[in-house]
Amino acid sequence: MVNQRNRIRSIAILIGDLIATILAFLCAYAFRDAFQEVYQVILYPLSWYLSLLWLILPLWAFVFYLLGLYQFWRGPGFWKEAWMVFKAIFISSFLLGFGVFALKYQFVSRIFILSFSFFGFLLILFFRRACREGIRYLGNYRESYRYILMVGMDENALKLAQGIERHRDLGLRVMGFLSTAQSLSPPQFNGFPVLGPAQDLPRLLEREVVDEVIFAISQEELKQMENLLLLCEERGITTRIILNFFPHVISKTHLEELDGFPLLTFSTTPKNEIALFSRRVIDFLGSLAFIVLLSPIFLILSFLIRVDSPGPALYRQPRYGLNGRKFTCYKFRSMHAGSDEKRKELIQFNLTNGPAFKMKDDPRITRMGKFLRKTSLDELPQLFDVLKGDMSFVGPRPLLLEEVEKLEGWQRRRLSMKPGITGLWQVSGRNQIDFNQWMKLDLEYIDNWSLWLDFKILLRTIPVVLSGKGAM
Repeated sequence: MVNQRNRIRSIAILIGDLIATILAFLCAYAFRDAFQEVYQVILYPLSWYLSLLWLILPLWAFVFYLLGLYQFWRGPGFWKEAWMVFKAIFISSFLLGFGVFALKYQFVSRIFILSFSFFGFLLILFFRRACREGIRYLGNYRESYRYILMVGMDENALKLAQGIERHRDLGLRVMGFLSTAQSLSPPQFNGFPVLGPAQDLPRLLEREVVDEVIFAISQEELKQMENLLLLCEERGITTRIILNFFPHVISKTHLEELDGFPLLTFSTTPKNEIALFSRRVIDFLGSLAFIVLLSPIFLILSFLIRVDSPGPALYRQPRYGLNGRKFTCYKFRSMHAGSDEKRKELIQFNLTNGPAFKMKDDPRITRMGKFLRKTSLDELPQLFDVLKGDMSFVGPRPLLLEEVEKLEGWQRRRLSMKPGITGLWQVSGRNQIDFNQWMKLDLEYIDNWSLWLDFKILLRTIPVVLSGKGAM
């Protein structure tokens, strides 16, 4: 209903963005042409530049999509949307510059890219505003509406009806309510007409224009009104049911189908398959690149660790990953060999209020280990975990097996996201915050996950690592 029509209008916004991008491209070329005598550089024919559009259009659309600029066609407000468009164009222009360098398009100057970004920002905002105003005008003044009949008169039914009325520009109208109460109902329900009892539905379908029927009823009433549901199906009337009798608080609900079976899904984790796939591609390519570039540092640190204390350079430890999957977590060894057995003797010095163990001036840590932990270099081998797919660059930190087993019920939801090398906990103080706050930060990350959030956390990680803040 609303989601489908919003999706159609979001596609209209996307088309408007692409048109604005093409116009900005032509404006940038015209601007460059007007000032070529000033720059004293030959401007190549437009046909040479047009080949860039095959790179620009999908790149712009992809980045805008990942930043959520097509999530709600109405937009989040002018200034917030302007900031989001600015970020999207900044990232896209950076990637465009990299693409121009990789493709060796030496005829494309920085002035052209900067002017193209400037014109793109202005024209995209203008086209988005014009497109929305046009859609609102058509939605409010057209004659073909979809009339919706509500069955049930509870608080949820009222909120949904009010929500539909807020979407009048989508061509939706609430024609009224049918009561499920045994007693006589008032003629109006918070301004909406009450058209009679639910048993009058067959009569209304005969006499009135009804496009959709929404049942806002209890589970017991649903069983009693099975004949009305079948009647709507028989007449070809779209039927919907408000699922207010399922006990869920934070889950997002959506309907799926598998082999002909409808599945009602409750999920508290990100389900944007495109964004998640993009994240995996970034993890794989990024970790592979870092492993190749940092291989000399791997060799040097391995040598220094073995010289400092006897034992292997790498420390392998089983951890819990996505939804409880066990994997081997790799780190540079920062403690003396055999230190795991001594942990129980030091448990009284634990500084955290949860199952995790953190101790100041831990005697098990080697001289080289103090340096590794202070600089977070001990985490570098986890790039291999990212490459394998057991971890991601950003996510909740993987806990020890015995620590996970001691988590409270609500804290175990942190396992529903792939663990990461860095995360909100690391950039929010690390060992300076208590365990419960650590867990809440992990859940906050899961509830608000996006590629842009990952990017911001990675940027915030750099000064945290350089300063050694919160390291222990």
